[in-house]
Amino acid sequence: MKAKAARYLLAIETATAWQSVALLQDERVLALVEQDAEGSHARSLMGAIDRLLREAGLSLKDLQGLAVSIGPGSFTGLRVGLATMLGFRAVLGTPIAPVPTLEAMAWNLRAVKGLLVPVLKSRHNEVYWAAYEWLPGSGVRTHVAEQVGPPASVARALRGAETCTLFGDGWQAYGKEIRESVETIGGRVREVTAEQQRCSAVSVGLAGRMRLEAGQVVEQELVPRYVQRTEAEVKFDEQQGVSALERRRQRVADKLAQGRRRVKGTGADPRAKR
Repeated sequence: MKAKAARYLLAIETATAWQSVALLQDERVLALVEQDAEGSHARSLMGAIDRLLREAGLSLKDLQGLAVSIGPGSFTGLRVGLATMLGFRAVLGTPIAPVPTLEAMAWNLRAVKGLLVPVLKSRHNEVYWAAYEWLPGSGVRTHVAEQVGPPASVARALRGAETCTLFGDGWQAYGKEIRESVETIGGRVREVTAEQQRCSAVSVGLAGRMRLEAGQVVEQELVPRYVQRTEAEVKFDEQQGVSALERRRQRVADKLAQGRRRVKGTGADPRAKR
C-alpha cells in the first residue's frame, strides 16, 4: 500500500518584535528559528526562512502549504510577512492560510481549560486582546473577538469567568493594571511560562494546517487584520472623557445621591410625597 505523502508547511509570525519561523511536517515541528527582530523584519525574515529550510534539507518547492499571522500587531512587521508569503505563492502557487495573531496565540495553550485571553501591546498605551476557549479536536472557539483599548478594558471580557489565563507582551507590560481590573470583578488570573507569552510560528502553523484542511485559504488579496480605534476615540479616552449619555447618567445619579443625603439629614422619608 502506498504511504501517505508527507505534508510540509511553512509558518511565519511577524506581528510583533519577536520573529518566529517554523517548518512543520503534519503536526511535527521539523525546524524552528526565532529571534528578536524589532524594526528589522525586512532584513532578517528571508535569511531565517533560508536557514530553516537548509536545516530540514528542503526547498520552497517541497512545501504543500503556507501559514502566516495576519494581525493585529506591528504594521511594518505584518506587511513584511504577508508580502513574503504572497511572493512565494506567486512563484510556486502554494496555498496560504491566514491566521489571526491572537487566535494563534491561543494555540500556545493547547488543552488548557478555561478562558484564554491573549494580550498584545498596541499604540497609545493600549492593548489588543481577545478571549478564546480551547476545544479538543476542534481548535479554539472565540468568546470575544479582537478588541483594542486601555489595559483596564480587558476585564470586560471576563465577567462571569471565575478563572482565566492572560498572557502576551501586553500582559507583561500592563499586568498590574489588568490584574487589578480583573480582581475588581471577582476574577482570578492564571500564569503561564515565559515561552508561552510569545507569538509562535508553531502555533500559527498548527492553526493554519487546520484551515488548509478546511479549505480556508487566501483566494486573492492577503489583507492584514488591523484592529485600531480612530484618533478621536484615543484622544477622547486620553482626556478621560465619557460619552454624552454616560455623562447624563452620572449627573442624574449624583443628583439622586445628593437628594438622599439631604433627606437622610432631616430624617424624612425620601419616598414620601411632597
